[in-house]
Amino acid sequence: MADITITINGVHLQAKENETILNIARANGIFIPAICYLSCCSPTLACRLCMADVDGKRVYTCNAKAKDGQVIVTNTPEIEAERRAIMEVYAVNHPLECGVCDKSGECELQNYVHETKINNQRYSVANTYRDVQNWGNIRYDASLCIVCERCVTVCKDKIGEAALKTVPRGEELAVPKEYKDIMPKDAYAVWNKMQKSLIDKVRDENGNIVDCVRCGECSAVCPTGALVEKDFHYISNAWELKRIPAANPHSSDCAPIYYEVKQQSIDNPSPKIYRVQSEYNFMPLSEAARYGYDFENANAIKNKETFQDVVNFIKNSAGTILFNSFITNEEALILQKLKERFSLKLVNEDAYVYKRFLKAMSKCSGHTLYQGTLESIQKSDFIVTVGSMLRYDAPNAGYALNSALKMNRAAALYCHPIKDKVVQGFSKNLLELNYRPGSEEALLYLLLEIFTPLSELDDTTSEYLQSFHAKFNKTVDSNEAKEVTSKLWDIVGIENKSAQIETMMSGKNRFSLIIGEDVLTHPRWQNMAYIVGTLERLANFKAVIIPTQTNTLGVSLICELDEYIEGKTLGYNRFGDMTMSAFGYGFDMPALNQQEGTFTNIDKRAVPTNAALPYDGYELNDIASELGIWAKYTIDYTKKLPVSAGFKEIAFDDLKTDFDNAGNDVRGYALEIQSADISKTPINFKNVTLSGDIVYRLNPVSQFSFFTNQASKLNRKGVLFASKEFIDSHNLFSGQNVKITSRNGAILYLDIEEDKNISGEFAYLPTFDKMLNVYPFFEEYRFATFTIKGVYDDE
Repeated sequence: MADITITINGVHLQAKENETILNIARANGIFIPAICYLSCCSPTLACRLCMADVDGKRVYTCNAKAKDGQVIVTNTPEIEAERRAIMEVYAVNHPLECGVCDKSGECELQNYVHETKINNQRYSVANTYRDVQNWGNIRYDASLCIVCERCVTVCKDKIGEAALKTVPRGEELAVPKEYKDIMPKDAYAVWNKMQKSLIDKVRDENGNIVDCVRCGECSAVCPTGALVEKDFHYISNAWELKRIPAANPHSSDCAPIYYEVKQQSIDNPSPKIYRVQSEYNFMPLSEAARYGYDFENANAIKNKETFQDVVNFIKNSAGTILFNSFITNEEALILQKLKERFSLKLVNEDAYVYKRFLKAMSKCSGHTLYQGTLESIQKSDFIVTVGSMLRYDAPNAGYALNSALKMNRAAALYCHPIKDKVVQGFSKNLLELNYRPGSEEALLYLLLEIFTPLSELDDTTSEYLQSFHAKFNKTVDSNEAKEVTSKLWDIVGIENKSAQIETMMSGKNRFSLIIGEDVLTHPRWQNMAYIVGTLERLANFKAVIIPTQTNTLGVSLICELDEYIEGKTLGYNRFGDMTMSAFGYGFDMPALNQQEGTFTNIDKRAVPTNAALPYDGYELNDIASELGIWAKYTIDYTKKLPVSAGFKEIAFDDLKTDFDNAGNDVRGYALEIQSADISKTPINFKNVTLSGDIVYRLNPVSQFSFFTNQASKLNRKGVLFASKEFIDSHNLFSGQNVKITSRNGAILYLDIEEDKNISGEFAYLPTFDKMLNVYPFFEEYRFATFTIKGVYDDE
């Protein structure tokens, strides 16, 4: 888009053509009131406060696109009078309960009433009763609702659920028509809508509320106290809470959050997290990020005897530290230093798989890291996602996909064996390709065939395709290429969609490719890494390789990881011969809400997180210091993170923790992506097939790990989740106890539960419940075949 120059209130500004005037003003620190608009969402024109005069014509800046040379005035006497009238009608019959309202002190209605200096009321209408409703974690008080529609908009345009809507209260409640002639027209329109409408949950044909993901984003964006978290109602005043900036500790989006903390009571001065807040204009939160906050190691002690046992193990065992990626970059660096000093093995299967994929991909992409980000997905007009149940694995990547579809009118291919009913509802421009489990390699070859014309391939890539085509005893020419494409569609088990995809691609030029864990763990991962690298280099794709745990990317860059365990094991947040953990087992360690440090997120940024709660036990840095690897604080390692891996020598306290006015994430810093040599790599093709009862390794939408399940609002028992089709085909019922037997004879008894958002004959086993050890049932790949029977079938 072309650069343009506009003038707002006498200030000359540079902007991009087709940006809205309101967003340009916000990015440049010019205040224009707006109580209904959210960045990156559709404008609703519900409040009309953002009005301005553009070249003498009245417009609403949330909806008006900037054009070169425009002169914009936002604060004429007429505009100020209109805004004052709008705020007066918002105050009509609004309950005078600010002293006890949960939103008081951070209420936008309250702020705008003060901003417009409302101290009298010219308008009135008879009040009517409005019911209070409980929606899961959310309480809706309709008497406090101004029908700004933020909740409706964020649910549709960011989350992709469309679980809320405006509903009529009745024409008899309309504002008396005599007001139409004596008050400003915009104020009358706003008042009439507010008087006649409410917000309600979307309901099915039987009148039952349609379940949603329960992310809580609707309450986060609500400008009044109409939507609040049920557990926060009448619990604390907003101004009593201390805001601590942090990053989502549960998944690799590492979205910015604020832990809001105060003491528990006069008798108990110890601090407690009361809620999590967010930068809702710029990045929504998943349910786990919002509600999974109280997972701290609250009863940790300093056990000197056990501490010495851990020190002696590291010093003398020459064994293995077994760990996961729910750690900070600084802890990863400490583990690497312990490995180097004491000849230990470091085993982290999650980061190992990720690291090897990136390394193989770099041989064909020409750079050490993938090029895409969540923002580049959001700004794309064509997105392909392969090998991830996106809403489950990486909710914020799912939000970015939905936003691109809604706001950019993008097209998308959503490729996964399991059908996701919510994703199906994102857009009519989304084509869901439900391929056979195991056929991801053939699918990626299809993408290479479709998105990279043979005439545009370089010599190296041509060799790949020639090798692949040779597998089908074909030569590379246009007619034979079509034959190969047809065979690939047969392998993935989908009717040939090439022509439909080419139609969807028409006019698109900003491509994103999202790759999930199914590809990383596939037996043919190496070949697929080469294909992904080639697509990024030659097909105009910006790829995003989803890090599977919070700091998978950081660990993979910092640690030299080993594939196999040797000797005895010391588990860090993993079970080992000796265990140190934050989940109440073995030697105490701090949880991530009790630590300072950085994560390397999906956007390839080192982002800071801060401790919200105290911790009374030993830390990993204490162990390392005792062993001669000394630092006063763990965060002293922040500026020592390896520059060779793209990190920068910046101290922790110098890292920013927020977004700028334009919505750019300026937390921490972006890693330096380095170039890599492109090499000729041998290519071959081998299809992987699965048969029998196919079960997937996956956590439900609200869960990621033991830590999310430790949080009070998320805690639940692990079960076998399944589609209705799977349950019916096995003559089972939701809630029944079942017996699962793996191919190697492992047996597990647990309940089966329907996941109403998936379809197709599939079930999935979660990993979040530490009482269920599901790993013996899978090899590296996420799909496996089991035998599943109702317990009564064995009787």
